[in-house]
Amino acid sequence: MKEIKIKSDTINLDQFLKWANLVMSGGEAKHLIQAGEVEVNGEIELKRGKTLKVGDIVSLTAEDNKYKVSRG
Repeated sequence: MKEIKIKSDTINLDQFLKWANLVMSGGEAKHLIQAGEVEVNGEIELKRGKTLKVGDIVSLTAEDNKYKVSRG
């Protein structure tokens, strides 16, 4: 599991995907989320504005890697 450090206490899911370099643009993040290809804490998340907090785990259904939100 890879830890992704954020500078605030929370971050929106679409912003996190960009911050973690999992997508190249907000449009790509929107597409992945709406297609049901992003999981937060093991559950598919369809809202790109979902607020993530430290400790949440994000993964893409197409890969095995998991990304933990951490404070940095």
